Amino acid sequence: MRVALFVPCYIDQFYPQVAIASLELLEKLGCEVIVPVNQTCCGQPMANSGFAHITGGCDTNFSTNFSSFDYIVGPSGSCVLHLKEHHPDSKIRSSVYEICEFLVDVLKVKSLPSYFPHKVGLHQSCHGQRGLRISSMTELNEKPFSKLTYLLDLVKGCEWKYPERQDECCGFGGTFCVTEEAVSVKMGQDRILEHQANEVEYIVGADTSCLMHMEGILKRSASNVGVKHIVEILNAHA
Repeated sequence: MRVALFVPCYIDQFYPQVAIASLELLEKLGCEVIVPVNQTCCGQPMANSGFAHITGGCDTNFSTNFSSFDYIVGPSGSCVLHLKEHHPDSKIRSSVYEICEFLVDVLKVKSLPSYFPHKVGLHQSCHGQRGLRISSMTELNEKPFSKLTYLLDLVKGCEWKYPERQDECCGFGGTFCVTEEAVSVKMGQDRILEHQANEVEYIVGADTSCLMHMEGILKRSASNVGVKHIVEILNAHA
């Protein structure tokens, strides 16, 4: 299977290990992975700030780099949702996948050669949960499910815990954390307190943007709790 790896801006700049783990994991699972070298921003930050009308350059560049692939996979639910809902090319919209949904729905992974002997707290990001439907929502009173927990259960040694309010926002919200800084920080602090109550070693999620927000709060409080993108755990080995 030939797959194009979409690497969001903030992962490229701040968390390149997440892109590397995504590449390695997909290759372990039998995919031929291509990383288009001229890819740039998907356009989400502009659209979130009310400037969707100036994302044409981003849209065109994305099509140029990715339209020839049957599958486009990225480790960011928010960026993938933006593309699914707003990219003008219908082929792009139908072929782009968040990496966890790709592993579960397309590759139909049943086992992983992974080992991560740690207790982790699972953060389910809003875009992945409510937009991509990677997990169930408590407000719908539906049968619980989560593609993230399904994958974590395949990792030897890994114990995961939900916070008390398992699908509450961390407060990042893209440009919301800039325009409403105080509210954003308080929401992040509340999330972290619930994870710390479970005595976890790491907070884990599928959106590095949310993890980056919580990591900043953790570091400022000198906490020993770390953060990891879920692909880093799925790709971990002894």
